[in-house]
Amino acid sequence: MNIIRDLMLDEERALYALTDTQVINCTFDGPADGESALKESRHNLLQGCHFRLRYPLWHVVGGRMIDCDMNETCRAALWYTSDMTIESSVLGGIKALRECDRMTLTGCDIVSPEFGWLCRDITLRASKLTAEYAFFGTKCMTIDGLTMKGKYSFQYVEDVTIENSVLDTKDAFWHSKGVTVRNSTVKGEYLGWYSEDLTLINCHIVGTQPLCYCKNLTLVDCTTEGCDLSFENSSVEATVKGHIHSVKSPASGHIKADSIGEIVYEKAPTDGQGCVIE
Repeated sequence: MNIIRDLMLDEERALYALTDTQVINCTFDGPADGESALKESRHNLLQGCHFRLRYPLWHVVGGRMIDCDMNETCRAALWYTSDMTIESSVLGGIKALRECDRMTLTGCDIVSPEFGWLCRDITLRASKLTAEYAFFGTKCMTIDGLTMKGKYSFQYVEDVTIENSVLDTKDAFWHSKGVTVRNSTVKGEYLGWYSEDLTLINCHIVGTQPLCYCKNLTLVDCTTEGCDLSFENSSVEATVKGHIHSVKSPASGHIKADSIGEIVYEKAPTDGQGCVIE
């Protein structure tokens, strides 16, 4: 591979369509304030680089990014990019990852308000994420070891597996389909409303009014904390270890817990359609 090392690059499309090159310890910044530094590039290694300018990695195919950082001025950094691995990097700026395919991120620290929208085949491991509105509409995603702080996350996602993670997020998994969460803590208000085929296994669920209006909801050996008015109008199969604060008008299925503080029905269950509660 060719090598580009220790340069300050600030021109428009400074390394446009670069192919099979190592870009080492370069900084994309300067008075020219140029955009799209590596647009349309292919199969490059980016290592120890600093990104300060907008839209650097659009329509990129293949390659690796290692020990790089993007600050808040590096807006919309990776769009329409595919088959790239990102390791031990800092991803900042709004809309850092969008419309990308087959991306793998490991050991990253991400602060991006609208991260990971409308992507496909994403793998995220051992990383930290702060995002107000993460993963909107993304499909086919595998997450392991994520520590997340956010608000409206995982809305309209499909085919997602999450393990060994801590998700501190409000309104998560709304309108999601085919999501499985294992061995994780999920904290936030109004979890999983309008979801379909949402499964939580050995999870700790924290927050008010979770898991309402769900179709084919499954909980296996989960624990809850502060979960009141849960399962409203949901079809559910649930085993909960410990206490549920209250259950409200589940539509059908079976809920089993060690104790339930209150069971609330605003209307009588339709004949043959009620939920068995133990």
